[in-house]
This record gives sequence, C-alpha cells and structure tokens, in this order.
Amino acid sequence: MSNGTGQNALTLRKDAWWVEPLITATVLGAFGIYSTWRALSNEFYFSDPYLSPFYSPLILADWWPFSPALLILWAPLGFRATCYYYRKAYYRSFFLSPPACAVNPLRSNKDYKGESSFPFILQNAHRFFFYASVVILICLWYDAVIAFKFRDGIGIGLGSIVITVNALLLTLYSLSCHSFRHLVGGKLDVFSGCPTRFRLWGAASVFNERHMLYAWISLVFVALTDLYVFLLAKGTITDVRFL
Repeated sequence: MSNGTGQNALTLRKDAWWVEPLITATVLGAFGIYSTWRALSNEFYFSDPYLSPFYSPLILADWWPFSPALLILWAPLGFRATCYYYRKAYYRSFFLSPPACAVNPLRSNKDYKGESSFPFILQNAHRFFFYASVVILICLWYDAVIAFKFRDGIGIGLGSIVITVNALLLTLYSLSCHSFRHLVGGKLDVFSGCPTRFRLWGAASVFNERHMLYAWISLVFVALTDLYVFLLAKGTITDVRFL
C-alpha cells in the first residue's frame, strides 16, 4: 500500500494490529516448547487411573527405544499444523505473511510458491491427518471412561473431570473442522436426495462457526490436562476425590 509519497508503507492502520499476531506467536510457541519437552521426557505420564493425552494410546514396545508419545503425536500435531485456521494463525504470527489485514508482509514474497512445494505441500494432507486424529480421539474417550475406575471401585476425581472435558473439547475441535463437513456433506451436487447427510452437514456447519474458539480452548486445555497428570504422577499434588 502507498503512504502517499509513492513509497510502500507497512500499513496505514493506527490501531494495535500487532497485538494479535504477538499473542498468537507467544501461545503457540509456549505450547510447542511445553509439548516437545513432555513428549520427549518419557516419564510422569500416568497416575492411576489417569493417562496423559500426550501419551494416549500408550504404546510400549521393545523395538521402540524412544518416548512412546512420538509414536502417536504425529497425528494430532499434523492435524493442527495443517488446519485451515492454524495456517492463518502461524502464517501471520511466525512468517508475517502478512502479519494482519491491510498490513504489508514484512518480507518480500517474490519466492512465494503457495502450498505447491515442500514442506507446505503437506498441508494438502489435512483430511488424512483428520482421519488419523479420529482414532486418537476414540482412545481419549476410552481414557475418559477408565478415569472413573479406581482401585476401590467406580468414582469421580478431579482428574476424571479434567480428562473427560479434554476429550470433549478435542471432539468439538475435530467435529467443527472443514474436513468433517466435507466428510458428511462433500461430493454431492444436491442435498435433496440425502436428507440425513444434509442435516449432518448443517450441524457441522454450526460447529464450524466456532472452530477458532474450539481450536484455542482445546489447545490450552490439552496442555493443562497433561500438566495435571504430570503433577499427580510426580507427587507434587494430590487428586481430589468427589465420590
């Protein structure tokens, strides 16, 4: 955009447009550092009957000498990294391309090739990451059920609630995804012959309107869920039993 003198200006906006990409970069960066540390730590991920979502499903094999979290985290990580909303979020916050609406990119885009070359061509695998994440999601719901089964019988602990809410939020994030809308309503010329799929597509569209909200809440909460299990397993805190 022009600044009135014939030269290109960063932006003519007078508001604090830089706040949103700064917050986004801070939250995503913090999550990336925390999740990497926890995935590689390979300890304090289970406190009976609670299993950290970063390690679910727990796959322990003699042929795998590394953290078991690395065997499964590629699915939810790939799902989020290729998510349409998160693409906008990290393109703006980390690549500054552009950092905000009506703000010029902070670096030249003359070599920009879109998502047609590596590594960004992997964005096109978003739908397949979604399918893999659904398998992980089913395991998380299984963990939620197990979280109510204590050694002395069925009960309710704070961890039971935390793990169940985590599974619920991740479900909302997954079912509000564009890939799910395509799964239930895609490849149809008209909906009149498929009323059930139309209703499913309509419900998915309602959830899709809040996809950004679910993306952030589920991201933060899954880290907090892991942190809760970590602190329990380490003996730093004690679980609260309600029943």
